[in-house]
Amino acid sequence: MQSWRRKSLWLALLASWLLVLLGLFPLLRLAVPTSPRAGAPQGWPRWLDAELLQSFAKPGELLEDGPRPPQALRGGSCNWGACFDTSKCRGGGLKVFVYPAAGPVSETRRKILASVEGSRYHTLSAAEACLLLLLSPDTSTGECDPVPPQWDGGRNHLVLSLHPAPCPRTFQLGQAMVAEASPTVDTFRPGFDVALPLLPEAHPLRGGVPGQLRQHSPRPGVALLALAEDGGRWHVAGTDFSACPWDGRCEQDRGPKQTHPGATLPNATFCLIPGRGPDVLHFLQALQAGCIPVLLSPRWELPFSEVIDWTKAAIVADERLPLQVLTALQEMPLTRVLALRQQTQFLWDAYFSSVEKVIHTTLEIIQDRIFGPSAHPSLLWNSPPGAILALPTFSPSPSDFPFYHLQQGSRPLGRFSALIWAGALGQPPLKLIQAVAGSEHCAQILVLWSSEKPPPTGWPKTAVPLTVIDGHRKVSDRFFPYSAISTDAILSLDAHSSLSTSEVDFAFVVWQSFPERMVGFLTWSHFWDEARGGWGYTAKRTNEFSMVLTSAAFYHRYYHTLFTHALPKALRTLADEAPTCVDVLMNFLVASVTKLPPIKVPYGMWHQEARPPPLEPGGPGLRQEPQPAAQNCINQMAAGFGHMPLVSSRLRLDPVLFKDPVSVLRKKSSPPPRSCLTPTPAPDPLRFHSRVCPLVPTLFMLPRKVHRQAPGLTRESREGTAVSSSLWPGRCATNI
Repeated sequence: MQSWRRKSLWLALLASWLLVLLGLFPLLRLAVPTSPRAGAPQGWPRWLDAELLQSFAKPGELLEDGPRPPQALRGGSCNWGACFDTSKCRGGGLKVFVYPAAGPVSETRRKILASVEGSRYHTLSAAEACLLLLLSPDTSTGECDPVPPQWDGGRNHLVLSLHPAPCPRTFQLGQAMVAEASPTVDTFRPGFDVALPLLPEAHPLRGGVPGQLRQHSPRPGVALLALAEDGGRWHVAGTDFSACPWDGRCEQDRGPKQTHPGATLPNATFCLIPGRGPDVLHFLQALQAGCIPVLLSPRWELPFSEVIDWTKAAIVADERLPLQVLTALQEMPLTRVLALRQQTQFLWDAYFSSVEKVIHTTLEIIQDRIFGPSAHPSLLWNSPPGAILALPTFSPSPSDFPFYHLQQGSRPLGRFSALIWAGALGQPPLKLIQAVAGSEHCAQILVLWSSEKPPPTGWPKTAVPLTVIDGHRKVSDRFFPYSAISTDAILSLDAHSSLSTSEVDFAFVVWQSFPERMVGFLTWSHFWDEARGGWGYTAKRTNEFSMVLTSAAFYHRYYHTLFTHALPKALRTLADEAPTCVDVLMNFLVASVTKLPPIKVPYGMWHQEARPPPLEPGGPGLRQEPQPAAQNCINQMAAGFGHMPLVSSRLRLDPVLFKDPVSVLRKKSSPPPRSCLTPTPAPDPLRFHSRVCPLVPTLFMLPRKVHRQAPGLTRESREGTAVSSSLWPGRCATNI
């Protein structure tokens, strides 16, 4: 009897344990991630944030639970080595030929054609092309274009579609690559196809709208989450998800305001985007708004995932673990939030803000495959200004570019090359050559002789090598990447410029602290002319400036490569037709790359100005008659860039020998020492200090009565002078 009871008890216990295990098995299956299935495509989604979201599912678990019909990959086992002939690209790099469109050209096709034709990759000959570009049909027609005669089974072809095309090309792609907007992970071929972003129909051709983020750290009162809804809407929510399930469809509005399509972008820290195909348009909206995208089990390949490290800007999560996602977002450190939001703004501006940037990024990825993995390291793709502006033909090393010295912990070389442009000069600029050659930092002097007269036979003897280069009688020749230039720093000069050795030395020391910027002596400023509805620029001496003249300026030699190979030919032709436009164009180029203003250093008032002031239409206090179209270049260049890249500044760096006692000076009615307020030449700064303070912590404006009562001040100094109260010894920062 007791044995029977004992057996019954054991059977009951076993049955209860079996029921518990059967009931908990689905929960354990969700909580414990399983390893990816063998043979599954390893595209997106990948494990992005393992440190932050440790309990999230692995890639195999992010797929739907229900069975789905298998989809064959495009082109079978096609890959880069088997289906692309790189021997056609070895001569001149990547050259792209675009098939002409049959019939009327839509707005989308027009933008794509303009982007390719205005790039450095375009060629008019199909025989010389390394890549042949075939545009997918428009969504309005829905008809397939005929196969071109040079199809050759699709080899060395790229089928491009910025929008989902109604014409299925799966049966005729062959060996062609596909650049498609938001392809699914099932049909995408990693390393061969290119994933594009899904762009709206009204996306701008070039330039584009800048990012909308104004403050990287979350402010009190700003919503934590914004949930993507159907139709391009956003539902801003706090931390309560009772109103909106994970599929993004809110049952009712319980307080937070819903945005309408095309209205304001989401104002939240995180943007939750479901993984369905129709929600891919929300991804770019989140990037532009600076809202960190949180992708819930996405079924599509993220754009340009081959080169962009999306772990620095987005989070991929499992939609079946809502509580863990919410907890992880709430506990994310502010430093991590700041880094993610900054990266969203960089990626939007560098690769997604215009159709031109999307097309150029696509072609740059294909060019990297041709040159090899060393063409663009990951740092160049994922750090400002981006791989499009870091040409691999210049150098494969990030340390050779002016933008990455801080990340690499390096400094530019301590010498410079003086490039003197002689346009219409009969005699060599002896005084200028002697002043530049007297600098201990000068490595060589190059005279670019662009005059119709033959160069003189006698040149002054200098302690540094002097070389005469024969120009092509164009103003833009001064920005050609001459092989004779042996240093990173270039001192660009006009033959009629006038500088002293101490001014050259101090300007070069300043440039070493800011190698990505232009450091110059003479400045211009741009302004918006309301009367004429356009931009103007002036040479009036004011506290604010946005351009420095290249007749006396330091900059990195890489900008010669960008000027010659990256700028559209139409802009360079415009600069040749109007000589004053070359200064505007070079400042446009540097400002568009760095997003920073130039730096001004003092220039002696007794020097003759390096170039006459520009003629501007409707400038304040200047001539009002209309200007010829060739001279009104600032508006044409702003249209060519798609936006106004110039950034205004009020900072000027001056050499001084001591700290100014600001607290004492503010109590007096006499002016501060002449070393900081007057344009008198300062002693050689290198005799006392060799370091320039890169930042100015605090600036104080002297009282206006001091400016009015100072008899020795010029009008420029009386308008406003800033004196630093906490600078390094031997340096002073002032307004111009």
